This record gives sequence, structure tokens and C-alpha cells, in this order.
Amino acid sequence: MERVIELFIKENVLSQDKLDFFIKKYGEHRVTIDNLIKVRILNRDEMEELLIKELRMHTIEMEELEPIHGIDTTQLLKRIARNQDIEYIEINDVSIDYKLLKRFPLKQLMRFNALPLYEDDESRVTVVFENPSDFEAKGVIERFFHGKIMVVAIAKAQMIRRELSRLKTNEDVEEFAEDIKNDLEEGTSEVEDSNESPAVLKLIDTILETAIDGKASDIHIEATENYCIVRYRVDGMLQEYFRLEKKIFAPLASRTKLLSNLDIAEKRKPQDGRFTHIVSGNVFDFRVSTLPTLFGESIVMRILDKSKALIKLEDAGMNAEAYKKFQKGIKSPYGIMLVTGPTGSGKTTTLYGALNAIIDVKDKIITVEDPVEYQMEGIQQVQVSANTGLTFAAALRSILRQDPDKIMIGEIRDQETLRIAIEAALTGHLVLSTLHTNDAISAISRMQDMGIEDYLLAGAV
Repeated sequence: MERVIELFIKENVLSQDKLDFFIKKYGEHRVTIDNLIKVRILNRDEMEELLIKELRMHTIEMEELEPIHGIDTTQLLKRIARNQDIEYIEINDVSIDYKLLKRFPLKQLMRFNALPLYEDDESRVTVVFENPSDFEAKGVIERFFHGKIMVVAIAKAQMIRRELSRLKTNEDVEEFAEDIKNDLEEGTSEVEDSNESPAVLKLIDTILETAIDGKASDIHIEATENYCIVRYRVDGMLQEYFRLEKKIFAPLASRTKLLSNLDIAEKRKPQDGRFTHIVSGNVFDFRVSTLPTLFGESIVMRILDKSKALIKLEDAGMNAEAYKKFQKGIKSPYGIMLVTGPTGSGKTTTLYGALNAIIDVKDKIITVEDPVEYQMEGIQQVQVSANTGLTFAAALRSILRQDPDKIMIGEIRDQETLRIAIEAALTGHLVLSTLHTNDAISAISRMQDMGIEDYLLAGAV
């Protein structure tokens, strides 16, 4: 922000005297692009024209402008597109032809941050560039067209880089998979031993790191009739990332089981385990579940980022009205607050944010979870265990004898747990929990379906 303001002053888009007057009148903390435009000491058109010129000269980068409130980078790119009589494309809104992409050398695409998207019926290939004014970039990329017509467009630089990075990851994964396949075909390793081969180690590391970089909540590794498929759940939606040959599944599954301290040879029974992995200096826990299926096994890994346990409630993604209501709810001395949403939508993370906001040495706070995902100071955390008979309901009954002020239940799964939670809320306790429904209003009908009377719901929720 400071460098951009200095640029505006240097290029006479913003007067230093007028800026000083603004600071004296309103305070330095009120210096934002929107406020300067509002009091008419900065003109949006002049500002955007200057930024476009500086972007073209590479004296400033789009990434510097992204976090500055009041500078609309999408609007800037659309303006550049209009000036050059080309199209601005939102990469997320188009279907990329990955077969087309493979015709172009990835090294050159990454060098110029250019991305071929699709080909139309008239043999015209649309290519988005970070800098469509770069004649060298356009010339080099056009060499690989072999008679086709190149249609130049512009897109957000970070979106182009994201797709190219994904393409590079795909190439790496295909290379690792080929090495694993060759090892198996040459008989240099048995399936059980191949989980220690360098290619398998690189493949599993790449799968884990790609999931974390993509902010996935879960990794699904599945054996189908003909393939080994790797999918990630991002923002609640499953997306296929890698489709490998079926024979890759066995060493990949064995390696995952080895990391999780599971029985590698057991393929007929479900197993549960966990392991820790470090990515970019951050520690991640992976909760692993295996399930026998018709064509092999299904392996699901839930990703737990320990740093997210201390999420601030204001960073949980709520709009202002919902945030205000949620804050009011968690500060109530009693009642029940339910966080709802599909798998991987951030229900548990939101609960931990709530606990973080209300933790107080004057309160006894107890949680019951399956499993305990994050450890928190000053809170008594209980992990349920079906093997010892410590179910959610059994744990809750004992917790109520521990004189708690606030209770967090990881998930309400059955009528008994729900009834105890409602009774606790009606007897002076604040209860926080999650319910697996798609939206908040569905939680009411779900609880009614579970046998809770309307008068109890009215008094507790």
C-alpha cells in the first residue's frame, strides 16, 4: 500500500499536500484507496491508467495490488483487455482442453506464464497470457501452433500459474507412476516391498503436498476396475486430480498403511490410523481410513492442519450478519449452538474458532470428540472409544457430572446424544456441536426426525 501511494504521488496522480490534509483531518488509519477516491483527491480512471502503464513496464506486479482494498484487479485486467481489443477470461469459468495443453512444451509456457485453453471449430486456439503485450512470448508460443490461429487473451497471473503448476504436478506424478510400474514389471520389487521405492515415496509426498497446497480437507485414493484414482475434497466438493494405472494402487496403499501403522497385508477388513507429515515447515495430521471394496480398497485421509486450531472466528468465512449472531450465541450462558454443513465445509474448524473465542479460566470447558483433532490449552478434551464403551452419549453423561460450564460435542450422530445435549442446554450449560445437514434450517427438521419434541427445541436452540 505504502509503495503504491508513493507511486501515485511521484506520478502526480495524488497530491502530497492533499494527502497530508486528509491524514490530519481523518487520521492515517483511514488512508485507503476507496476513501481517497470518495473525498475526490484521487481519480479512479487516472489511477487505473497509471497502474496499467506500470504493470506493462513491470515496475509493479499484479500480486502487489491484489491485497490492497479499493484496487479491483479484475477491473484493471478488463481495462487492459479493452485497450488491446482482446478478451479477459476467468479461467475458473472455462473448460480447459488438457489434451491440447500437452502439445505445448510446459517449460516455455511456465517461462512466459501463458496457458492455451481450448480450440474452436475454425482451428483457432485461445491462449491467455499474463502479459499479452509481450511480443517475445507470443512469438515463441505461436511456433508450436503448426498452422493454427492463435487468439490472444488475458487472465489473472496467479490463476495461470496455478493451472501450469497443476500440469507440472501431473507430469511428475505420471513419471513417478511409470517408474513404479517399471519396477513391478521388471520384478525388481514385490508389491509389499515397493512401498519403500523412491518413486512411491515421491508419489505419496506429491499427493499429500498437492492436497495441502490446494487447501483440500480430504484425500480419496480409490481402486476402480481399471484405474487408481486420486480425488481431493475442496470447499466441500470432490475433484479428481490424478488417474493412474490400476497396478499403482497396491504400492500406494501399502505405503499409506505403513505410514499409518496399519497392517499392510490386511485388505479384507476396514482399518483406521493416522500419521504426521511436514509440508513447508508446517505440521499436518492425516487421519486414515481404509475400506475393502469390489475392486480393491478405498483409502480416505482427513487432513488436519494444527495451525487452524487457533483460527480467529472472524476468519471463518461468515458474512457480517451471521458473524454477529454467532458471536452473540456463543457468549450466551446456556443453550445449544449447532454448526451445520456438508463434509469438509469447516464445521469443526469453526467450532474450534468458537472455543478459542470463549475460553476463560473462570469456566470449565469439556469437549467430547471422535477423535480429538486439535489439542487446546485450558480445555479438557475427551476422545470417544467404541472399544471401551465410551460413546458420545456415555461420555456426555459423565461430563455432566464434572460440573462443566461449556460443552463441545464433535458431532451429534444419534438421538441419545442429541437428547442429552438438549437437556444439558436447558439446565444451564452452553453446548456447541455440529450436525451433518446442508444448511441451518434443515437442522430443525433433522432434530425433529430424531425424535426431539418441538417444545424442547424451542427452549434450547
